[in-house]
Formats: sequence, C-alpha cells, structure tokens
Amino acid sequence: MESLTGLSRFNMNGILIVDKPKGLTSHDVVNFVRKKFGIKKVGHAGSLDPIATGVLVLLLGEATKLSAKLMSDDKVYDAALELGVTTDTLDADGKIAATKDVSGVDNEKIKTVFSKFCGELLQEPPFFSAVKHNGTPLYKLARRGISVKKEPRRINIKELVIEKIDLPKIFFRVHCSKGTYIRKLCDDIGKELGCGAHMTFLRRVKSGDFGIEESISFEELKSITPEKLQGRLRQV
Repeated sequence: MESLTGLSRFNMNGILIVDKPKGLTSHDVVNFVRKKFGIKKVGHAGSLDPIATGVLVLLLGEATKLSAKLMSDDKVYDAALELGVTTDTLDADGKIAATKDVSGVDNEKIKTVFSKFCGELLQEPPFFSAVKHNGTPLYKLARRGISVKKEPRRINIKELVIEKIDLPKIFFRVHCSKGTYIRKLCDDIGKELGCGAHMTFLRRVKSGDFGIEESISFEELKSITPEKLQGRLRQV
C-alpha cells in the first residue's frame, strides 16, 4: 500500500459510489476507504444494513458537507420477501418468531395488498433500527430484550412493482422517500395478508442521481490505486 505521504498529492474530494457487498456494514466500508487512502473525512449519504447490497454513496473530503442534502434523496430498491415466516429483526438475519400457513394467499390477493402500500404512509421504525431512544439506538436496546415503540414516521412509496411471485416468495421493486424501512414494509405486507412475512433480499439500485451502473465493487476498491480512484470520483 502506498504511504499516506505519497497519497497526499491526490485530491480526494468527491463522491464515490460503492456497490456494498452483503455482510459488511456501511461503517465498515467508510473505515476501509479512510484507512486505505489516508483520507481524514469520509462519510456516507444513507446507510445499508449488513444484509443489503448495492449503492452506497461515499463522501470524501469536502464532499462530506453534502451529507444532509444527499441523505434526503429518494431511493430505489430491488427486494424480496418470504410469506409465512416472521423474524425478530424482520429480515433473514433474525431469529424465527412465528410461522403460518400461506395456502390461502393467491396472486390476486397479493396484488390487492401491494396496491395499498403505494403513496404517503405512516411507518413505525423497526425495533432493530438505528433510530434512537434517549440517545441509545433501538437495535442496542432490542439486543437486550427491550422493545421500544417509536412514533410512526411519514414516508412516501412512489412506486411499488411486483416483479415475480413464486410463493412463498415475492420479488418486487420499490421507489421510496428517505427513511423508509423496506423490511418493515415487508412485515406490514405480511400482516395485511394475514400470514406474516420477512425480507430475504435487499439491493439498492439507486440513491438520488446515483445508480448501481456507476458503482465500484468492493473487490475492485481493495486493489485500486489512488490515481485510479481519483478518476472514479464525482467532483464537487
């Protein structure tokens, strides 16, 4: 790895789109970039859970000033849910909480329920989330067995399209406002269908004007030179 002194000749101010792999937190990616390239200020414009992949907007140097503005952008996700099984985290990383029969659910019922979740809605933050209660993230409380209900937040589901139904799984794309929890959306859809559900897959394909097609994979990020990285930045 090039020395940090050698890196200083590069202007590392800009926006980098990373295709975050499954298993890493957004903070893991931020820390990697900070350490590998010796950049003091690195942030992101909207985190992804470890189970999720896709567009992670990294802000380097002076671009960190854009964080609040870019976090307010809409997001687009490809996702999948599984009917009949609920988990404590509302996704496939959690422990199974309950199972129910899905034989009474058909395609028409699914389409009708999905249509109810378009437009402006009120959504309760999940117990396992970074939303804070008296300064402590809810997920830390949840891990200690403390479940805190927070006031529902107004969100906007601008588009919700079913891509494929292969029961008990449903694959869909959602275009939504900031602050939308897709795993909570999956859970709410499952409740409306009467059989429960949990999120099994989540991939962010767009965040504001930044799409997956311009992203750099984490594998490439591990081997890229500072000079080539600089060429991948959107300057600000």
